[in-house]
Amino acid sequence: VLADKGICCIDEFDKMDEYDQTAIHEVMEQQTVSVAKGGITTTLNARTSILAAANPLLGRYDTKKSAEQNVNLPTALLSRFDMTYLLLDAADEDRDRKLA
Repeated sequence: VLADKGICCIDEFDKMDEYDQTAIHEVMEQQTVSVAKGGITTTLNARTSILAAANPLLGRYDTKKSAEQNVNLPTALLSRFDMTYLLLDAADEDRDRKLA
């Protein structure tokens, strides 16, 4: 709700538990969030853009697998994003040592 008409940035998106993924899916699909607290149930606007970052399983991207398989997130959830970008780091021990 704090990001209504703004941007919500989520890091470690792949590490969210299933309950939180379900809640985010509602927000991304309907642009609302349902809240039940203190015996009061309401629906609030959540018209927002979501920028999320996720890491590949086991810390390394497998080019033989799809993006969905690499981040291990449900296709239904990933389909809610308008754009998906992959940032791949080619493993190069010499170059990494020089940068460090």
